[in-house]
Amino acid sequence: MSEDSTEARSHETDDSRPGDSGRPPLLEFRDVDQIFHTGKEDVHAVKSASLSVGAGEVLCLVGQSGSGKSTLAKIGAGLRRPTSGEVLFEGRDIYARENRKNWKSFRRGVQYIHQDPYASLNPIQTVFSILSAPLLRHRLVRGRNEAETRIAELLRQVGLTPPGTYMDKFPHQMSGGQRQRVAVARALTLNPKLILADESTSMLDVSIRMELLKMLTQLRTELGVGFLFITHDLAMAKFFGEEGRIAVMREGEIVEFGPTLEVIADPQHEYTQALLEAVPEADPDFARRKRANRLGLKEEFA
Repeated sequence: MSEDSTEARSHETDDSRPGDSGRPPLLEFRDVDQIFHTGKEDVHAVKSASLSVGAGEVLCLVGQSGSGKSTLAKIGAGLRRPTSGEVLFEGRDIYARENRKNWKSFRRGVQYIHQDPYASLNPIQTVFSILSAPLLRHRLVRGRNEAETRIAELLRQVGLTPPGTYMDKFPHQMSGGQRQRVAVARALTLNPKLILADESTSMLDVSIRMELLKMLTQLRTELGVGFLFITHDLAMAKFFGEEGRIAVMREGEIVEFGPTLEVIADPQHEYTQALLEAVPEADPDFARRKRANRLGLKEEFA
C-alpha cells in the first residue's frame, strides 16, 4: 500500500470521528511519542500516534507483540507520561498544569483491564477487598453494607453468581476466566466512561475468551462504555469491534486506520494483510492458499 492510500483512508475516518459533532472525544492522542532511554540506545516505542475514542465507541488497536500497543494504552490510562505530544480527556490535556484539578475525574473516567488476571489482582486480598477499595476510596459507598450491595451488583453484571459465593474468595481459588471477570468488575466500580482492555482475553481458553468478549459487548451496549480494545488478533478485533474502528500498529507507528469491517475486508497495508493471513483457518486448503498469496514479511511471521 502506498502512503497516499493510507492517508486517504485515515483522513476519511478522521473527518467523521467523535468530536466533530461539537463534543470532544472521550480520549484523544495527539502526535504522541514515547522514547525509552536505555543504556545502549534509545527505543522509539510510539511514533507520532494520533487517535481518538468517543463515547460508547470501540477502537481496536491491533499489532504484534512489541508494536507499541500496550505502551500507548498505558499512556492513555495515565500510567506513563509520553515523551512528547498530548493526551486529552474530554478535550482537556491531562498533563497540562492548569488541568491537574481534573485528574481525579480522569482517573475515575478511564479504567484499565490488564492481560494477566492473576498478576493484576492482589493475591492476599479477597474479591470483596479488591472491589471495595475503589468504592471506599472515592466515597461511592458508606460502610460495609452499602459496599456489599454494590459489589453484589457488579458480580452479577459480570456473570459471577450467586455473588455471595465469590466475595470471600482469593484470586488463587478461582479459574482464570473468573479472575478476569473480577478484573472487569473492578474496572466498572467507578462507573467509567472508557475502558482500556489490554489483551484482556489472550490468556484464556478459546471458549472462555468468547464468553468474556460477549460479556464485554453486552456491558458496552447496556452501560454505553467506550473501549480501547488492544489485541494482536484481527479475528478478535472483528468480533468485538465490528461496529467500531481499527488502528493497525507496527513498530510504534499507525500504518492503517479505518472502520473495522472496511479494514478487514480490504486491507491496504501489507502489514495488515500479513496479520490477516496469520489468522488460523480451519480449512487446510484455504490456509495453504493464504500462505501461497503472502506478500512479503515472510520471515517476520514465520
